[in-house]
Amino acid sequence: MAKRGYHHGNLRQALVEAALHLIEEKGPTGFTLSEAAKTAGVTPAAVYRHFAGREDLIAEAARQGYDIFADVMQYAYETGQPSALAAFEATGRAYLAFARKYPGHYIAMFESGISVNKTPELAAVAQRARDVMERAATELSEHIPPEKRPPASMFSAHVWAMSHGVVELFARNSPGSQSPFPPDDLLETGIGIYLRGLGLIDSDQ
Repeated sequence: MAKRGYHHGNLRQALVEAALHLIEEKGPTGFTLSEAAKTAGVTPAAVYRHFAGREDLIAEAARQGYDIFADVMQYAYETGQPSALAAFEATGRAYLAFARKYPGHYIAMFESGISVNKTPELAAVAQRARDVMERAATELSEHIPPEKRPPASMFSAHVWAMSHGVVELFARNSPGSQSPFPPDDLLETGIGIYLRGLGLIDSDQ
């Protein structure tokens, strides 16, 4: 196949797509920029017109992932209405759905070691995703007396951590791990226990 090199129509995005494919196949540290270039069908030299190195390429994949993630979370929150509880639980389920549908993006975002503060653009879109869950937590925690109410950022961080743990341990087939229950059920019951502890749902729900 002839190299398309500098004449590639959308080289930057082609390289991101190539990186996502390689991340899924080999992990975030298992490929080189030369491999990404070859997968995209361009010369290695062409990569440096858009990215300073592999970290920059992965950071862009993560930025695009957070953008999708924020949209998925926002959609889950809005369609989970009118109940604050339903909207909050929907954001937790959306986390699992995103990890399943966009594994390359998920790995770039959470398993590559790339800081969300690597670029202002990445930091901004990551915050947008966190804001959706914090908004859902704020709305739901209004039912808790102020003196017993955890900060919305803590509330949402607990559920984010729970969702992340279920994905990492049981939804992404970690070597040697086997979930005793479906990941969705683990997350739903875990969130239920957490919300009961805060008095947000009755013990028989």
